[in-house]
Amino acid sequence: MDKTYATAADAVADIGNGASVAVGGFGLCGIPSTLIDALHAQGAASLQVVSNNCGTDDHGLGILLGASRIARVTGSYVGENKEFARQYLTGELEVELVPQGTLAERLRAGGCGIPAFYTPAGVGTPLADGGIPWRHHADGTVADASPAKETRTFDGREFVLEEAIVCDFALVRAARGDRHGNLVFDMSARNFNPLAAMAGRVAIAEVEELVEPGMLRPEDIHLPGVFIQRVVALTAQQAADKYIEKRTVTA
Repeated sequence: MDKTYATAADAVADIGNGASVAVGGFGLCGIPSTLIDALHAQGAASLQVVSNNCGTDDHGLGILLGASRIARVTGSYVGENKEFARQYLTGELEVELVPQGTLAERLRAGGCGIPAFYTPAGVGTPLADGGIPWRHHADGTVADASPAKETRTFDGREFVLEEAIVCDFALVRAARGDRHGNLVFDMSARNFNPLAAMAGRVAIAEVEELVEPGMLRPEDIHLPGVFIQRVVALTAQQAADKYIEKRTVTA
């Protein structure tokens, strides 16, 4: 089955207002920047985003955030985006913060059909007990807070119940992929991309190099095509369009 789409715009055309979208990548590494740009141009608003972070002020999901197109974010790290903090503290954005490992497992569980799981992460903290501000009023007071979660003891140790995440769509980026949707990720760009794809009912992958079916060795495939519904081949310029979040030098 050929899952390729001619353009990123075609691939994201049916993402509507209020859709939930899982987005792969880690910081600015491995982010599906071409698909994000296409979604920004498409115009969908009130999006509910699930991602490790929300990009920076100028790149990645920060583009959608700056255009006030994101209504809710479920993520684990938000420290590099000043606009994110401003919107959260003024009540424009609802935010659910999740421990990074828990977020990864919630996405994986959603892709595997597991509705919930128990984890020790967060036991004895507001994450389990409730009360973490999700949304503020414009004056900074808390409008909505996280509820308490179910806990249970196994072998004398307490665990908290976490629900799986399943989204309407997923946007991911891979180094190589074939027309059937089998994907290979490059080093740390593998962070969260396979998990985000698994959690999307319609998973869309932008690939830096499109190859024909059979050219990827089965043992080299990181994510099988069963999890991917749409593939977009990037141009050479799009594939090379990568940003460095923080530049450092050594003596």
